[in-house]
Amino acid sequence: MSEATLHPHTRDVLRLAQPRPRWFVPGLLAGIGSAVMAVALLACSAWLITVAAEMPSLAVLGLAVVGVRTFAIFRSVFRYLERVSSHDAAFRQLAELRLGMFRRIVPIAPAGLASAGRGDLLTRLVRDVDDLQDLPLRVVQPLLVAGITALLSVVGIWLIVPAAGLTLLVCLLLAGILGTLFSGTLSARADRELAPLRGALADEVLEIVENLDVLTAFDALNPRLEQLERTDARLRQATLRRSVGIGVQSAVVALFAGAATLGALYFGVPALDSGGGLLSPVLLGPTVIVAVLVPMAVFEVFGMIPLAGSAWRQVRVSATRVADIVPAAVPGEIPVDVVDPLTLFAPDRARGPVVLELTDLGARWPGQHEPGVAGITLRLAPGDRVHLAGPSGAGKTTLAQTLVRFLDYTGSYRLNGVEARLLAQSEVRRVVGLCEQRPWLFDDSIRQNLLFARDTATDAELEAVLARVGLAEWSRARGGLDARVGERGALVSGGQAQRIALARALLADFPVLIVDEPTANVDSAGADALVRDILTAAADAHRAVLLISHTPVPDELVTARVTLPARAGGHTVISPCGAVRGGAATS
Repeated sequence: MSEATLHPHTRDVLRLAQPRPRWFVPGLLAGIGSAVMAVALLACSAWLITVAAEMPSLAVLGLAVVGVRTFAIFRSVFRYLERVSSHDAAFRQLAELRLGMFRRIVPIAPAGLASAGRGDLLTRLVRDVDDLQDLPLRVVQPLLVAGITALLSVVGIWLIVPAAGLTLLVCLLLAGILGTLFSGTLSARADRELAPLRGALADEVLEIVENLDVLTAFDALNPRLEQLERTDARLRQATLRRSVGIGVQSAVVALFAGAATLGALYFGVPALDSGGGLLSPVLLGPTVIVAVLVPMAVFEVFGMIPLAGSAWRQVRVSATRVADIVPAAVPGEIPVDVVDPLTLFAPDRARGPVVLELTDLGARWPGQHEPGVAGITLRLAPGDRVHLAGPSGAGKTTLAQTLVRFLDYTGSYRLNGVEARLLAQSEVRRVVGLCEQRPWLFDDSIRQNLLFARDTATDAELEAVLARVGLAEWSRARGGLDARVGERGALVSGGQAQRIALARALLADFPVLIVDEPTANVDSAGADALVRDILTAAADAHRAVLLISHTPVPDELVTARVTLPARAGGHTVISPCGAVRGGAATS
């Protein structure tokens, strides 16, 4: 189980999945205590039953009965403590692991995750992360508990009947080696395939559910269902192969458990005449029975070792998938915080208005060689309202994603004269807000969808901002702020979703607001009204608005009108005063 060939980030994930010693050790000690008590219970019970046939004194029997009760009680106590302590440690560490993974994801989201399927990403963050709790519970702790218990049992049997002790040791080694070998041969491939197949299945299910109406309308549902069935069949086959491997593994362990028992019997009976080991120079029948039956209890504990091999393979695959959520190196197109400690400006609404300035700005998406947008020069001051248009592929959305620092840039991007890359991304996003083309709405009430923009807002403030975006009557008709919007806004129209997103932005009170294609999912009849309402609601002497839209906008609602060239690189110059120079821009 060497980690030498693992990706360095995989080792990091494995280290993070293993609980800290102060959390892990109590469960380990309790596990050892439970296993030792189980072996001692069987040994004492075997001795009690055998010696009772010899009609000893009641004192001897009483002592053995007390021993059986003691071992039975402490076995249960240690088992309980082991379950509580080890799972508490695993769950504590799992919480830290989840937080650690989200800290890795946040700096590169969303542009850096574009290549990952949503279903597979969800599986990695939920199922694969959950599987990592098996590292302490089914790999590390079982190996230590079973190894220590087996070693102590071998020593104990060797002290009674040396040959039986050596037989037990050989059987344990063979069971561990052959059980792991057979399991690896039969189920190693299945162990490696299970997690990726679960991710692929989740991707396909999510795609079908989200696009069910389109697939049905174009009679393309059956082929997708057939593909889903094939993926599910591959997952079932992998699960079956893994089960076969575990079954063969258990059979091998049981086989050598019987061999160890027969070996102890073979060497123990002749030792009745010749004498025993150091612990029992003169062997008695009850002592031999102890040496014969103890291997059964030892193999019950030792059976966890071969199973740990299968669990390890799954843990390793899950750790690799979790580590691969983000690349080993952040793509150059994704911004990385490099905050200048000497920077005096930190975007803060309390500091007053914000002026945004772009000079020859360019940006591109990860994995693309051509820039998505280039040559943009723009100055947005408080009170400016700029309408940005252009053909598909001109870079309008790329520009919007760049201004909120989802993408890195070339050229210059300044806020109040300070270069944006010298500011923390979170600080930039406190003053530059984005209403996306497809705003995300949570499957909750209107209230909760607004409150995360400002969690201190009162119901009166929420109703007031809904009135500003033209949703006052609509929300009252639906039952007020407690009305649910459905998963991803399934219970509201495209225009209503845009208005809710705008209400959130107004609650957040961004000094610079970017609205990206708000009419993309709205019919032509409602598009004009939506654009007018957006610019009217967002109009503020202390706020600059950049509206990205194909929909015509009346001149009185904007201070400048700009059209990007069809190809990035036209070096368009945009002025909020209405004087636009360069490239295909028009005033």
